[in-house]
Amino acid sequence: MKFLCDAMLIRLGRWLRAAGYDTAIATNKHSDRELVQRALDENRTMLTRDRKMMEIRHAGECVCLLQGNSLNECVAELATLFDINWLKKPFSRCLECNTELISATQEQIDLIPPTSRALIHEARFCPCCKKVLWEGSHIKRMRNTLQQWQMDR
Repeated sequence: MKFLCDAMLIRLGRWLRAAGYDTAIATNKHSDRELVQRALDENRTMLTRDRKMMEIRHAGECVCLLQGNSLNECVAELATLFDINWLKKPFSRCLECNTELISATQEQIDLIPPTSRALIHEARFCPCCKKVLWEGSHIKRMRNTLQQWQMDR
């Protein structure tokens, strides 16, 4: 299952990435028609709250119009509509660019600040962004949120 979130749902898109789902996030640079075409071309389900999106030809084939106003409402709605597993493959994708992360080499791990490096067991690397990522307190808080959403399903 692959998603495309429009600019209104950037936060939701990043959380889907955090859960391990292949999720493209659109910017305001593209027209609604271009976004629908991209979703069709890439076999993605487009997530939006924009009712006008449904007026575009072929939108019914790929667009999911979410009703929720808050992140938590959209999360609950998605879990129902698509049976989202919020613990599918946590933190296996870059939250910035959506690239699948790979295990970091020792050379890459050595770039982590020493105080953090002493506390981690593994690190991941984004081959696109060239960032080394590890499970610090921020990721632990995010993991708790994903676990809560999974339990609320």
